[in-house]
Order: sequence, then C-alpha cells, then structure tokens
Amino acid sequence: MGCGTSVATETQRKIVEPDDTAKTPCPALTMKAAVLIQRWYRRYMARLEMRRRYTWNIFQSIEYAGEQDQLQLSSFFSFMLDNFTQLNENGPDLISQLLDPVVDPWLGRETGYNLIPVPESYSGPRLSFPLSVSDTNSLLGAFKEQQTLHARYVLQLLYETKKLLKQMPNITHLSTSYTNEITICGDLHGRLDDLLLIFYKNGLPSAETPYVFNGDFVDRGKKSVEVVILLLAYLLLYPDYMHLNRGNHEDHIMNLRYGFTREVMQKYKTHGREILQLFQDVFSLLPVATVIDGKILIVHGGISDQTDLDFLSSIERHKVKSALRFPRRSLEKLDIDQSQRQMKRGRSTASSRPSSSCSHIKNQRTPNQRKRRCGQRRQDSTVSTSSSSSSSSSSLCSPRTPSALSPRPCPSSPSMSCNVNVLQVPFLDSLSSVAPPLPLQHDLEWKQIVDILWSDPKTQEGCSPNIFRGGGCYFGPDVTQRLLTRHGLQLLIRSHECKQEGYELCHGGKVITIFSASNYYEEGSNRGAYIKVGRELVPRFYQYQVSHTTRKLTLTQRVRVAEGSALKALKEKLFTHRSELLSGLQQYDHKNTGNVSVSDWAQVFESVLRLDLPWRTLRPHLARLAPDGSVEYKSCFEDMESGIPLPQVTPNMAETLFRYRTDIEIIFNIIDKDHSGLISIEEFRHTWHLFSAHLGVDIDDRAIDDLARSIDFNKDGSIDFTEFLEAFRVVHKLENKDQQLNEKMDGDKYS
Repeated sequence: MGCGTSVATETQRKIVEPDDTAKTPCPALTMKAAVLIQRWYRRYMARLEMRRRYTWNIFQSIEYAGEQDQLQLSSFFSFMLDNFTQLNENGPDLISQLLDPVVDPWLGRETGYNLIPVPESYSGPRLSFPLSVSDTNSLLGAFKEQQTLHARYVLQLLYETKKLLKQMPNITHLSTSYTNEITICGDLHGRLDDLLLIFYKNGLPSAETPYVFNGDFVDRGKKSVEVVILLLAYLLLYPDYMHLNRGNHEDHIMNLRYGFTREVMQKYKTHGREILQLFQDVFSLLPVATVIDGKILIVHGGISDQTDLDFLSSIERHKVKSALRFPRRSLEKLDIDQSQRQMKRGRSTASSRPSSSCSHIKNQRTPNQRKRRCGQRRQDSTVSTSSSSSSSSSSLCSPRTPSALSPRPCPSSPSMSCNVNVLQVPFLDSLSSVAPPLPLQHDLEWKQIVDILWSDPKTQEGCSPNIFRGGGCYFGPDVTQRLLTRHGLQLLIRSHECKQEGYELCHGGKVITIFSASNYYEEGSNRGAYIKVGRELVPRFYQYQVSHTTRKLTLTQRVRVAEGSALKALKEKLFTHRSELLSGLQQYDHKNTGNVSVSDWAQVFESVLRLDLPWRTLRPHLARLAPDGSVEYKSCFEDMESGIPLPQVTPNMAETLFRYRTDIEIIFNIIDKDHSGLISIEEFRHTWHLFSAHLGVDIDDRAIDDLARSIDFNKDGSIDFTEFLEAFRVVHKLENKDQQLNEKMDGDKYS
C-alpha cells in the first residue's frame, strides 16, 4: 500500500510538472501586458487631471467674474455719491448712508455696551475684560456647541479691539529670535472648522505658538462671525503673538455681497447695525502687512510696480474704509475755465504722463449704446485702466455713470490724436473738455492699499491691470525681484487665491501663496494649508482637509462631485445670458437650422461670457452634437428653468432679473434699513431706479409696478424680498424631478 501510494504520488507529480511549465507566461507577453496596463492608467489619470483642471477653471472664473461685478456696482455707488448730489438736488441719501455712514454717538461712549442687559437665561460665555485664557477657552467651547456670543460682549470686544488697533503701525515687524517658529495662515472665509483644526494640529495662540493670519477672515462661509470674534479675542489676549493682516474681504462693501453683513443681521437683529459699524472701523484699522526678521514680507494680495513699503508705512490706513470706494473726485474740483490751457499742456505730455482717469473714458454708454447687449460690460471693463494712480498698471472697475454725466472721448481727427485723459462734462448748454486733476495724497494712499489687497502674481514679466478680478494688478517675477532687492527682502508670502494643494510657489520660489480654507468651492475641491517659519527662515508647509465624507470617496468620486457642482454653476451662467448667446449663435446659423459648428459655438460662448474656459472640452457636458457633427445650440438650455413663473414679467426683464439677482439683493439690503426682509412698493421702486441707473438701461415704471403687484402675494402693500429672489433663481429640471420623486416616495412611505 505504501509503495502504491508512493508510485501514485510520483506519477501525479510527473503529470503536474509539465502542466506548470506550460502555464508559465512568456516574459515578452508579461512585459506587453504591463505596458498596456501602464498606458491605460496614464490615460485614465490624464483624463482625470483634465477634468480636475477645467473644474477648477470654472470655479475660479465664475468667482472672479462675481468680484468684477461687485467692483462695478460699488464704483457706480461711489460716482453717484460724489457727483450726482451736486448736479441733481435729490441726492442718493440711501447710498450715502452705506458708503459714508454717520457714526452713532452711542458707539463713541465707552459705557455704551454696558447699557445692553444680558438676561439670566443667556447660557453662552460671559466675557470679562481684559480677557483671560479662560475667556478664550469658553469662546472656543461655546462656538463648538453652536452657541452665539451675546451682542453686549461682541460690542465690547470690538470696542477694545479698536482701541488696540489704533496703536498699531501699518506694517507689523516680527522677529523669530524670541520664539521657535511663527505660523502663517491664509484665507479662512468663515470656515470655523478649518480654524479649529489648525488650532488642534498646531496649538492655540500663545507666546510659544505665535500666528499671522493673512486676511479674508469673513464672507462666503457660514461662521464668519465666530471666526473673526475668535481671532480678535486672541489678538486682545496676546497682542504680541497674534497678528492679523487686512484682506480684500475686510471691507463693508464686499461684505454686502458675500454674506458677512447678512450673517451679522441674522444673528444680531437688535444691535446688528451697531456691530456692523464697529466691524467697519476695526477692519479699516487692521495692519496691511507683516515683515518677519526684515526678510519675509506678508501681504494679502500682492504688490505692483509702484508699491513702496516706506510710503505704505506712513499712510493713514483708517481713512480707506473700503478699497472699493473710489477717492472723492467731484466735478467741482475740475477747473472748466482753464480747461483749454490744461488740454494744450496735456497734448504735449500725454505720452509721458501716467494715465489718471482712463477708466472714466472707457466703459461708458451713450443713449444709443444702452440698447446693446449687457454682456458687453465685462468686455468694456477689461480695457479700463487705473484711476488716479501714479502708474497705469493697477486697475479698479470704473463706474457706470448716468448718460448726462458720461465722459465722452473727443472726436477722432486725422490731424489731431485723441487725448483719452479728458472728461467731457455738461457746462451751461454745451459740453466742455476738462483735464482730470493730478492725483491727490489720498488717491495715492488708496492705490497702495488696492494693490496690496487685490493683486495677483503672473508668470510674464511686467505689471498690468488685473482685468480678470477687476481690481489691483498682475505682477511678474521682475516686479517681485525689484521690490525684494529694494527693501532687502528674500521672500513674499501672500494669500488671496485658492490653491488645490493649499499652497503654491511661483517666481522662482520668491512668492508663496497660502490658502487655509479647505473645500472652498466644493467638498473635496482643495486642501487647506499653513506655513511655519523658524530662525533659518525656511518655510515648511502643513496640509489638511476638513471633511466628514471626503476620506470615504475615491479620487474619481471626488473629481466627479466637484465637476458636477462646477458644471451646475456654469449652466446657470449660460441661462442668465441666454438671449445674448442665442443672438450670437444665430448669426452663424444662416439657414436657421438650430445648428452651428463647434468652433463657432465655442467662439460665441467665449465672446459673450468672457470666462476664458476650454469650451471645446466642455462641449459634451453642455450641448448635444447633431449627426453631421455640428452643435445643437438650443440644447444648452434644455435642463434649466426659472424658479416661480410670473406671467406678468416679460422675457427680457426676466433674464435681466436672473443675471443681476445678486446686485438687486445688494441694493435691496441698502434700502431695507431694518433688515426685516420686507419692503414697501415705494421702496421697491427705489430699488429699481438705482438698479436701472447701474445698468444704464431704461426700465418702464409700469412694468415695475406690474411686477411689484404680482409678487405682493397677500396684497398688504409690502413685498417679501426672499420670495422675490426665489422667483428669479435658476432651477435645474433634473433636480426638480429627483426632488419630486423623493417627495412622492416619502408620501407613499407615510400614507
């Protein structure tokens, strides 16, 4: 038995061995399979990276377009405030209350906040000043538990912060000789979870852990109040170890558009106005730059070819309440009697003198031009240059003036070149040519602040207007090197731009961008980061991402989620420019077939929207192809519709409402003084008069009255503005179908 078993085993082994040899793969086939797998993986990752990049471009282009719209709206307000009152007796008192608010004497009294009682039922933190570590710890605990600090303590904290900031210089100088490392954080934008995670990973502010927060603490996020209160509390607790730079969102006009004003009024309905006014003062008093060991410069946005740190140290920063607020330059300052002599001198020096008010010449409309498409306004804004600056490299979107005040370019003549630095203003019964005044001290100070808060780096040499954002400038590696050399610096650290990894190096490593708000555009869209700098002045980067779901998603799933959100925002943009897009496309559709070539389709989309996107790559997500390879351009708008249809509203007016929904909301917030969310029919008319002046288009009063009556649902003579805005919100049909299906399933479940 044993031998038999042994023989059987040997025989089996002999049979198996040849089979194993036959199944051994050929090395050449193995290598070929590996190459094919590698090639497939590389193509897969390349496609994923392409999707990730155009998703990022969509998010960033729409964000910057919104900032440009805000700049244009605020510059319109500024022009109205400066000039309209003087030429028209009925001045825009509502706008003046926003841009130049009368400070309540109550705010100047040290005991004012003591007049506000704190009820015994209040369970939040009770602060005592000067603050102690237990106070900041109680704030941290309360905000983690979704509690709100009482208005009395908010006002007192802001008042104490204001007193402290008045004693601080424009540029803060720090040294690493007294500490191990300094931590530098970028934009937070109301993300409390990011701030708490930074404190958890890196430690709370203290003498051992000093911080520099580089602006943009508020707006966009839902916890801006909590974020800025925590930062200010630690500033009061450790003024030598907690340092705050001003960002472009520490600005009360930006706060109107991007959420901070609304958040304050919702959380503090009774004392919201006083709190906002104190925040305005505190923001204007924040230092604008920080220098570490005389070698590292930290500013929020960037620099320009005219940035001068010595001059920046001497300006009165508190006077620039808003970088969006143009320096006052009324027509009374213009010497019309001497205009001819000024023009003669201007012609001889036009080529050598920096432009001072080119932005008033471009981007203006005559009555005939008002009928042209509104999409031209972004195109016009891209050619505007700096107003009242010592250099033409910086820009801020110019105001849209009423037609009676529109500066007009002088007529072209073969024998005389047109001087663009000339204003055509009404004088008696004719137009007079007036040379703008030379920049004043306040103008130069304002420009320095704008460049510091709004500028972005670029790879090309030189300095040029930041036409994409609408404010500040683009500065190249040569501009960076000149400033660093002039002031004996080694490195420039700035924020202001969201980066996918939380940070980015450019200009040969001389410029670092740091951004600390993770998931800025969408869940999983980007990481946050902060920098630590020690005595050797070598920056070290720390990344993180606040998320409860991102870790469970694969890379492909994260890209798909972000891509879907970006395409949704882009389609809403298409819907609000529908008539312009169709008009442009129909010019190429000579036979009225509803189809155009892909190249014509992409060209029209870029010329109208001006978002600088890869339209050919995005085409499969936006429009269908016909069998002949042309684009069925009407398919771009098939899956979108309006929120609540109002039959009384004409299609043209409806599209205007969709497009400028945010601007209307800002104007409404100015008019709604008590922030009740309700306005009267008369206030509604005021909103539209301001809005029509802003757009430079005529809106019939009868149409306004019909619209007001149609949305006064309960016929009480007031309008719920939330319902009005909801009516003019772009809705995606697929989402509606999914929502209706879910509601039906829920109804069946509980029936």
